[in-house]
Amino acid sequence: MRSLCAGLLMLLLSGCASYGVVDNEAETETRSGHGYSLAMSGTHGSGDVTLILAFSGGGTRAAAFAYGVLQELRDTTVVIDGTPRRLLDEVDAISSVSGGSFTSAYYGLFGERIFDDFEQVFLKRNIESELLHGLLNPLSWFRSTGRTEMAVGLYQKTVFHGKTFADMKAQGGPLIVINASDLGYGVRFSFVQEYFDLLCSDISSYPVARAVAASSAVPVLFNPVVVRNYSDCGGGKAVWMKAAEQRSLDNPELHEVVEGIETFADKETRQYVHFVDGGITDNLGLRALYEVVEIAGGGGDYLKRLHSMPPKRLVIISVDASTDPEPEMDRSAKQPSLGETIDAMSSAQLHRYNTATQELMQEAIPRWARQASTPQQKVEPHFINLGFHDFLAHDTLRFFNRIPTSFDLSDEQVDRLIKAGRELLRGNSEFQRFLAELGGKHGVGR
Repeated sequence: MRSLCAGLLMLLLSGCASYGVVDNEAETETRSGHGYSLAMSGTHGSGDVTLILAFSGGGTRAAAFAYGVLQELRDTTVVIDGTPRRLLDEVDAISSVSGGSFTSAYYGLFGERIFDDFEQVFLKRNIESELLHGLLNPLSWFRSTGRTEMAVGLYQKTVFHGKTFADMKAQGGPLIVINASDLGYGVRFSFVQEYFDLLCSDISSYPVARAVAASSAVPVLFNPVVVRNYSDCGGGKAVWMKAAEQRSLDNPELHEVVEGIETFADKETRQYVHFVDGGITDNLGLRALYEVVEIAGGGGDYLKRLHSMPPKRLVIISVDASTDPEPEMDRSAKQPSLGETIDAMSSAQLHRYNTATQELMQEAIPRWARQASTPQQKVEPHFINLGFHDFLAHDTLRFFNRIPTSFDLSDEQVDRLIKAGRELLRGNSEFQRFLAELGGKHGVGR
């Protein structure tokens, strides 16, 4: 009976047409640079260290793991120009997708408050149950706005409190780059003004909750988040796009990125854009960093665009919450279910794509450092890659690999994920090498 009711409910939901709520406003001053812009990434920290974090997808598992890394950065002191500074204060930007976007967005909006209430507000809250409760409410069955609007409303009310990107900018923290995927063309999209310029739209009034909902909107389970692609706002093609087109002629990967971005210029065909889970096009949050720097022309040209001097150290920390669970199907001759089959296929592709992305960054970061270096200032690169695979003990690794991608974890799972973020960063050999260069030390925490 329970299965029958669930099936009938899904038929009801799928049989009703739904429409996305459009919440982005038209641009009033083309490419003014005053919005929530990539240019902000060079305005935080001391300037001695360029420190960028990348938070992966993975539901609450990813959010808690990333939160543990933030805690460890807060409790790690380095010495810059003879002055002790918390490493957290050196973070210039955070790029995130899906579950990791809840942590990055909350930190971007509320700063240090994250260490006081984020566990209660999100990590140890059964968000999944609250979403399901709204879904099962008969009053919601015939609404025309779809399931995602329930999620947006919940995130607005309970997590982000109606804040916009203008509020994020006013906070004055590091640049938060929330990433989603364009369902129609497979283009990775970042919620920053430069990308909103492509839509002839202003990001300032756009709700952060809606961007996070887009970043974590798993297709089928959630409807896409829809934005309006406004008609030509004048000013012609941006200078950076023209330069990127020219550079991409000899770079097939960059050429594909540029071609995807250029589809937003087709205002007649693309009147609306549908965004879903950012993990589809980049589950690590690293591709966003790669594309931004490569489109700008490399490490040196990107710094010139920011009007920034070369730092002594370029540090990128990848916080990868992906898991590699043992397939239950291998314990029996029973044919795997459709769900198990789809999960196995998507997991295999995800791990291959993650590996390719990490290899891409291993090559790119030292190259960016060389490009940014000058005769007076050599830039030292550090790529710090954190993941559950770093645990050597089989039982420990098995515990984390069994944590599902959901928004409903036990308190024990959340606590151990936070602890894992701290321990894996602290014990990482590349991180230790970086700290040794700066005379850094770990604090005792709070």
